Amino acid sequence: MDTSYFLVRTYFFLLFLHGFTYSFSSSFPAVGVCPSRCECQHPQHLMCANRGLPTVPPYSSKQEEVLVFSLGGNFIANISALDLARYTALVRLDLQFNRIQNIHREAFERLSSLEELYLGHNRLSNVQAGTLKPLKKLTVLYVNNNDILHVHQQFFTSLDHLVKLRLDGNQIESLQDSVFKDLTNLRYLHLESNHLQHIHKNAFSELAHLRFLNLSHNKLSTLRGALTFSHLQTLTTLLLSGNAIRHVGNKMFQNLQRLSKLSLSNNRIPHLGRRTLLGLSSLKELFMDGNELEEIPAELLDPLKLIEHLDISRNRISNVDSLAFLHLKHLQVLKLNDNILTSLSGDAFRLNPFLRDVDLHGNNWTCDCRMQVLKSWMSAVHSQGKLLDVLVQCHHPASLRGTYLDKVNSSQLEALGNWTHSCRGRGEPKESHGGKLWIKVMQDGTGGKREERVQGDQGGTEPELSPSIEHKESLRSKSRKRAKMGRKSKPQSQQGFPTPSHAGNQRRTPTPSVPSRERFDLLRMYHKWGPSVITDPCVFNHIIITNVTVNQITSNTVVVSWQTRENLGLDEVQYRILFDRFGTPDRFPRYVYAPASSRSVTLQELSPDVTYMVCVEGVVAGSVCQVAPRDHCSGLVTLPEKHTSATSDLQLLTVFTVAGNAMLLLVIGGVWLGRSLKKKLQRRKSAVHVRHMYSTRRPFRPNVASASVSADFTSYQSSRLARLIQPELGDLIEFPCDRFQDTGSSRRDNDLPRFSD
Repeated sequence: MDTSYFLVRTYFFLLFLHGFTYSFSSSFPAVGVCPSRCECQHPQHLMCANRGLPTVPPYSSKQEEVLVFSLGGNFIANISALDLARYTALVRLDLQFNRIQNIHREAFERLSSLEELYLGHNRLSNVQAGTLKPLKKLTVLYVNNNDILHVHQQFFTSLDHLVKLRLDGNQIESLQDSVFKDLTNLRYLHLESNHLQHIHKNAFSELAHLRFLNLSHNKLSTLRGALTFSHLQTLTTLLLSGNAIRHVGNKMFQNLQRLSKLSLSNNRIPHLGRRTLLGLSSLKELFMDGNELEEIPAELLDPLKLIEHLDISRNRISNVDSLAFLHLKHLQVLKLNDNILTSLSGDAFRLNPFLRDVDLHGNNWTCDCRMQVLKSWMSAVHSQGKLLDVLVQCHHPASLRGTYLDKVNSSQLEALGNWTHSCRGRGEPKESHGGKLWIKVMQDGTGGKREERVQGDQGGTEPELSPSIEHKESLRSKSRKRAKMGRKSKPQSQQGFPTPSHAGNQRRTPTPSVPSRERFDLLRMYHKWGPSVITDPCVFNHIIITNVTVNQITSNTVVVSWQTRENLGLDEVQYRILFDRFGTPDRFPRYVYAPASSRSVTLQELSPDVTYMVCVEGVVAGSVCQVAPRDHCSGLVTLPEKHTSATSDLQLLTVFTVAGNAMLLLVIGGVWLGRSLKKKLQRRKSAVHVRHMYSTRRPFRPNVASASVSADFTSYQSSRLARLIQPELGDLIEFPCDRFQDTGSSRRDNDLPRFSD
């Protein structure tokens, strides 16, 4: 009972004492104390944030020493001319998240050392001209999330040291001519989340050192003026997402040669011209997602030589050219999801060796024969572990709906509806199955001849043709030989050649495939009628292409050269160079196409110290031979990354081994010599010490230095026996400390009488 009563009285007494102390301190603001409701644990940091202050608290006597003044999160409405007058040493002033509507023009008059000023998240609608002029050392200025309508050039007078400026989250509608004229050292500029509709072509003309520019979430509808960004030659990041842009002019970013990130996301761009992205040779990230693009043409992305991340998702893309990504050698991430693609050629990704992430989900994929090449590419890349899962979910036909492409058998990818011609056009060049060479010889009225090429039917049915003159003569000679041997020769109609029709005055002939006895006849026809008679790729490979060689082999490149019988002038002819690793279980052949005028190709990005097989074949009228061109193949082995001779390596290894052994012997010899010297010194020291301690009967003489320790020990035992017999004599024996330190013989001679028996 008494104990509880005592505790209650103590508690109320402490409350009374605390209240009295608080009222006393508040009623008598002593000079030199911390302002009310603030914290001053550090003499140079005045922390008054989130204290519910309606005004700037009164200053103390040590305000000249304050470097950081935090007033954020209060209810301050105005900044007068005297509120900050005595904080002359301030370096950082934080006034964010208040209710500031007005700032006196002389509020910062004496803050000449201020470097960081934070005025964000207030209610400022305007800042008077000259208010910030005294802040000549200011490097960071936040005026974001206020109600500013207009930005004038006088607003930034004398702020030539400013590095970062935030004006985002206001209501700015336009940027006038040379509005940032005085900000010559500005690096970062935030203008997002305003109402910008117009930007003068010279608004950024003086920002020669600007690196970051954010114009996202405004109301820009077009980008036409090529001079708008032409002065920002050091810019590395440009953000234009979340506007209402419908048109981007050609060469809009031509001078931004250091730009590495460009965002045009969430606009309304339906089309990009082939010269829109010209000049962006250093760009690494491009975001075009959330627009209205309908296609990706072949040359649109060619200027992006160093692009690594490409996002064109959430558009209306229905067609991607197979050569759209041809020059993007550094591409790593590609996002094509949520478009309206129905098919995509696998050839589009064959020349992107660093591609590791491809997002294709959210499209209306039709799993027919057009997707065969894409499926083969996916399987080959997955087997090498270079790519994560590519989710291609079939929507058509109904039998494959919901099934992923990598789970579909190749036999199920058949031609659907009217897509048969697309399968031939978008996939690999079609193969020649007939191996026939069709020519048509027309006779005019004067008895002359003119030839016309006729493509053979790929289905195996041959047109009704008659033999040519040269081939007819060869057949007759063969018939005569067979008749002499007693064999009946078959009529021409039974050999696949119908009887000539003289009424039409035209003759057509099929010539057999090249690996046959009629090769000589084909050569004769070729020399007589020229290269235009060649319409079969197998014939083209055997007759036209010769002398395939490889040279200039390095660790990752090789030059493949070949020759032809003459310079062909055919537009429908080109060359395909196949190269693949030789002797590996996972084969992934790659192709390089060259025009008819080419006679050499440089293969790049090969692996060092790897065996390759290289073949050259012709592509005639979009067809290739189904038989591998073994006569025009060559093997090669790329060089290792550091190719040095074995002899030099062996010599260097020998030199290093000999030097190492010599150093090891020197170290061992030095250690052995040091230990032996150390042992000798220790022995000599211990011998002198024993004599000094136990030789108490006779002085130490150099001529008797060779006496053994055992003799001294015997004398020590005799003195000990004397002590036992005559204790009174033993008690007189003393061992002064200076006796152990002084090694002179004269001192020991003087002390001898004291220890005599």
